[in-house]
Amino acid sequence: MKLNLVQGKGQGQTIWFQHGLCGSAAQTLEAFPDDTRFRLHTLECRGHGASEAGDVNAISINTFAQDVAASVEAQNVGPAILGGISMGAAIALHLAVHKPYLVKALVLARPAWLADKAPESMQPNAEVGGLLAQYPPQIAKTRFLTSPTTARLSVLSPDNLKSLLGFFDREPMDVTMALLSRISADGPGVTEKQIRTLSIPTLIIGTHADAIHPMAYAQALHRLIAHSRLVELTPKGVDKAAYITEFRSALLQFFEENI
Repeated sequence: MKLNLVQGKGQGQTIWFQHGLCGSAAQTLEAFPDDTRFRLHTLECRGHGASEAGDVNAISINTFAQDVAASVEAQNVGPAILGGISMGAAIALHLAVHKPYLVKALVLARPAWLADKAPESMQPNAEVGGLLAQYPPQIAKTRFLTSPTTARLSVLSPDNLKSLLGFFDREPMDVTMALLSRISADGPGVTEKQIRTLSIPTLIIGTHADAIHPMAYAQALHRLIAHSRLVELTPKGVDKAAYITEFRSALLQFFEENI
């Protein structure tokens, strides 16, 4: 099975930074600082970007984390700064706990999980996956548009809603359905006790106005991880340009401190 490793333009230290659910390396490239001292590596997870899906029954955060670990080991660049956005943050947290020899510093951006499986924050993704399992995409989308979830997110988190609506057009549809259903029901495969044992430098990034990535999760991880820093960004749905600028600045400062 072919997995696509995307490398940024920088020539310096390798940083592993993973994308979110149903995303791709375009998401990490957008957020990564434009500084040649640091080179982005993103392994597009199974069924994402240009990576093949393989057996959809094998889709899990653990599987994705093992794929990333194998890629880091193959590149022989560990221990490295490793992180991710949303699902990517869950992958990074899993590796920091279970393969600590690979991770010297950690970035958890807009976390959608703490430790438990199927958190409430993932309910909208699960709902979309369930609708796609029952109906053709356009009928599923129509039903979702009239749902209480759409009404709630249109007020609280319109950027989340925009992403969810895009899933009804994401191909291949069977893979999208499997990703949404299986990952929404999954978790990072760690306990709060294990998270508390982490002693590496950790940057945690959160925003308000984000129902799928609650600021409360970022704050909780900050309390659990002793050597962590919490940075709050302008919500993407409020001012995307400010969000990207602040994201890049926070990453760059953290990278410089942990070269």
